[in-house]
Amino acid sequence: MEHQKLPILFLGLFFFFSLSGCAAVGMTLFGVGAGVATGTSVSYTLDGIAYRTFTAPISQVEGATRTALDRMGIKIQATSKTEQGKAIKAMSNDREIEIELEMVSAKTTRIRTVAKQGIFFKDRATATEIIMQTERVLGV
Repeated sequence: MEHQKLPILFLGLFFFFSLSGCAAVGMTLFGVGAGVATGTSVSYTLDGIAYRTFTAPISQVEGATRTALDRMGIKIQATSKTEQGKAIKAMSNDREIEIELEMVSAKTTRIRTVAKQGIFFKDRATATEIIMQTERVLGV
């Protein structure tokens, strides 16, 4: 009898966290499996953000990201330092690209990309391609 209640309990907790305004829990639950399900090394959040961690220093990942954007014909508009690393803003024809590089350790960097098209639409394919091209430049 106890084993029958366990799935109901987990389902109830899932709905509680996802409907109570705790978006981080719901997005994490969904985002953890999304990259695995698509067969790539890139993971996603519910709101169209693509991310990946590289075993490379932030300066190397930044250089690879710049090369990838150049190869894709995406123009860098601004670069700034953030609390955790660096932020790059870029533009293509109709997309606003935001890239965050976070230094996890001296030899590990997390890249997070968002490709916005208009106010509501986020282009997950373009965000993924930026990460995949960065990976290609890094030779990983």
